[in-house]
Amino acid sequence: MKDIEQLDKARERVIETIAQNMGLYGVTPSVGRLYGLLYFKNEPMTLDDMKEELGMSKTSMSTAVRHLLELKMVEKVWKKGSRKDLYIVNQDWYQTFADFFAIKWRTSISINVKAMKKSIEELHGILNSESVEEGIQKTAKQDIEKLEHALEYYEWLNRVVDTFESKDIFKHIPK
Repeated sequence: MKDIEQLDKARERVIETIAQNMGLYGVTPSVGRLYGLLYFKNEPMTLDDMKEELGMSKTSMSTAVRHLLELKMVEKVWKKGSRKDLYIVNQDWYQTFADFFAIKWRTSISINVKAMKKSIEELHGILNSESVEEGIQKTAKQDIEKLEHALEYYEWLNRVVDTFESKDIFKHIPK
């Protein structure tokens, strides 16, 4: 009995640490606990299994699993004879990080680039105005230069994300 208690204690330590650090992935500690639970399971689990193990509602489990699926941290699997959805954790932490990085950065890049392009367009509108004051015109030109420089950064960052999505990152920094 003591060995099983030590095994559970060792696993629980890792699960709690994962749960505490899941904020990096934008998820709550309870989602992190679910990930940790799935990580140590050697077989797929249903939402009912997860609910029973963690004492959370089936709705909460469903939401947590959906979030982990979106981050590609868990996968839905099929098992002969089972009608329920089954889930396993993606064991490849390297790929999980690469997927997460790409998902989050693509979103951020898109939002920032869109805002900057719109602002550049508006700033050009100011420059094309016949009644623009000299000081405003100078500031608008400076802002356009800054934003165009920032857009170059986002082009570079898109190429970085490309290396994660294509898995070329692992050629430069092997697993």
